[in-house]
Amino acid sequence: MLRSMTAFARTELQHEQSGVQWEVRSVNHRYLDVGVRLPEDLRRLEPKVRERVGARLKRGKVDCTLRVLPAPGEAGGLLLDQDLAGRVANAARAVAELLSDPAPVSPVDILRWPGVVQAQAPDPELIERILLDELDRALSDLVAMREREGTRIAAMIRERLDDLGVEVDRVRELLPAIVQTYGERMRSRIREFDAAVDDGRIEQELALIAQRMDVDEELDRLVAHADEIRATLERSEPVGRRLDFLMQELNREANTLGSKSAAVATSRASIDLKVLIEQMREQVQNTE
Repeated sequence: MLRSMTAFARTELQHEQSGVQWEVRSVNHRYLDVGVRLPEDLRRLEPKVRERVGARLKRGKVDCTLRVLPAPGEAGGLLLDQDLAGRVANAARAVAELLSDPAPVSPVDILRWPGVVQAQAPDPELIERILLDELDRALSDLVAMREREGTRIAAMIRERLDDLGVEVDRVRELLPAIVQTYGERMRSRIREFDAAVDDGRIEQELALIAQRMDVDEELDRLVAHADEIRATLERSEPVGRRLDFLMQELNREANTLGSKSAAVATSRASIDLKVLIEQMREQVQNTE
């Protein structure tokens, strides 16, 4: 399954008095590079976040950002230290008796005393499980997007491989005529100079020239590499690096074809092949 390295996913979950939002984005990178941004009190989760990303992705620069947002209008669970509140209230009454005209003590004033009211601490294991489960959901969305883009890229590569096959067949058809035309031109030049040259020597020279112009091996290797690319696209594991190597091999054969060219038609074919290969290579650079 071919996957693109460029993708983005965002998930949100409302849990009790807070909201959880994960943003995961990935772009091209030679290897897997994971960046993690977490609230300070959740930094302990970073190793587990990296582990989960590494289990799902093999290449790309991946940034994972977690935001914990309070729900609108919610203050969260509160714990009242009744013993401390009673002691604060008794102390306030004792102070009031010492004053001639004391102001009344408000319950809110007592609640403001440090330690009387505390926010209810959530279960850390429960919070951790919820956050990591939500990360898994975001990663699943990211992988699905990478696979959809990968499917599009694979279709484009197959189209270019079909065009490459057509170009290879055209060169095969042209080669005999090119060799024949070159031989006829050579004989014509010899007749123009009225030179006495042994026919056997002419045929020998033509055979050497035909050998230098022979690109059957290059064409065969182009077809073999194209077949290997098609087979690679059917694999289930990440294949981006293998495809990148095969693109280099295709380009090498196209360059050799151009260097052996003795006619405008084969030179043009070499250029057309390089254009097709470069179009595929640009897309392969963005695959996992």
